[in-house]
Amino acid sequence: MKLISATPSPYARKIRIALAEKSVPFELQTEVPWNDDTSLPQHNPLEKLPVLLLDDGSTVWESSFILEWIERKFPEPPLLPPDDDGILAHKRMDALATGVCDAFLLVFFERMRPEAHRSQPWTDRQMRKVHGGIAEIARVVGDRPCAVRDAFGIADISAGSALGWLDVRFPELGWRKTHPNLSRYMDGLMTRPSFQSTTPYPQSITSAVV
Repeated sequence: MKLISATPSPYARKIRIALAEKSVPFELQTEVPWNDDTSLPQHNPLEKLPVLLLDDGSTVWESSFILEWIERKFPEPPLLPPDDDGILAHKRMDALATGVCDAFLLVFFERMRPEAHRSQPWTDRQMRKVHGGIAEIARVVGDRPCAVRDAFGIADISAGSALGWLDVRFPELGWRKTHPNLSRYMDGLMTRPSFQSTTPYPQSITSAVV
């Protein structure tokens, strides 16, 4: 099994962490999805990371669906609780953290446009989503070490991947100062080998994307 990933991608990091937590062996293929030489069009009709390339030649794509696929195919150790309410709580956090990433990705590319062509109202709208999403993550987590109940799982993988990405791509956001409980929470997640080994760092985009 092979995973197509990008070093800063919070979407791909979720999958790398989940596979590491379950000790599932895989080969890592690192690409810049925005560059013209990416292999993504061959494997995902949506041309998005991450993509799992299975040994039988089939593919699994879209990060939240890949997480579910991994949980069903490799159930031990579980990253979701056995009850519906617990599962839904984890998936709600995954949707929230993914939404934060989606909103900031729009801001990231808006900032790549020539200044005269940027839309401040558009940027402001997306940043409201980012700030609102982070505030909701902070509210849900509170002062607990895990986002849902007392067990590490998909909710923590998703929230931690989003927050770690913002540290890399938008350090001036200062979410750690605004939400000190989230800073403590993230520090706790970073003690896990799966988080340490997937620490994001930027890649260079060489092709025109905006």
